[in-house]
Amino acid sequence: MQTLYGDREKCYNCYRPKSSCMCGYVNSIKTKTKFIILMHPKEFKKVKNGTGHLTHLSLENSELFIGIDFSNHKKINEILSTCNSYILYPSKDAINISREKLHDNKPSNQKDIAIFIIDSTWACSLKMLRESKNLQNLNHISFENNKLSQFKIKEQPADYCLSTIESTLSLLELLNFWKYENIENDYLKTFLNPFEKMVEYQLKCVDNRLNDSVRYKNKHKFFN
Repeated sequence: MQTLYGDREKCYNCYRPKSSCMCGYVNSIKTKTKFIILMHPKEFKKVKNGTGHLTHLSLENSELFIGIDFSNHKKINEILSTCNSYILYPSKDAINISREKLHDNKPSNQKDIAIFIIDSTWACSLKMLRESKNLQNLNHISFENNKLSQFKIKEQPADYCLSTIESTLSLLELLNFWKYENIENDYLKTFLNPFEKMVEYQLKCVDNRLNDSVRYKNKHKFFN
């Protein structure tokens, strides 16, 4: 679906300008796990390089909510009451899913798994957790990362920091490893396609601007 945004036509799915829409590269994955993406309002405005929307589009069993305080959010509280819920957030007590399961397979743990993913900067994420009282008692999940982020158009706080969609891929791979999921490798291999195409497009735009600037300076120098 397309909609007008200012003087530019914009895609209503990925929230990017139509000229750089990434929906055609999305290969949506079906999962047993429910993913809930909590997006800070500031992140929502990052149309050019936000990966929260791409993550949501790439997961059929996912929902995306925008806000800071979700304490009284009806849908989120419903999910919390019906699922074994976790939040992806590193802390000293976090379950390291690279080394251990989220939980065993006892009958009492047969509820669906829901994983909350915060799409925001570290500082804003901390505020969202502090404000959202209903999320404060959730078990935290972390994982060991040996991948370098491919987010070349955005400076990450550290080498090990990944974008939202890259972190989600790592989670999917580990959920597969522990048999919570059975996702075919072909789907995992193409999960980052829209992200990689977005980065490629943005880098090309930067190169074009640099080339235009050089041509302008050379032309100006020649006439002077």
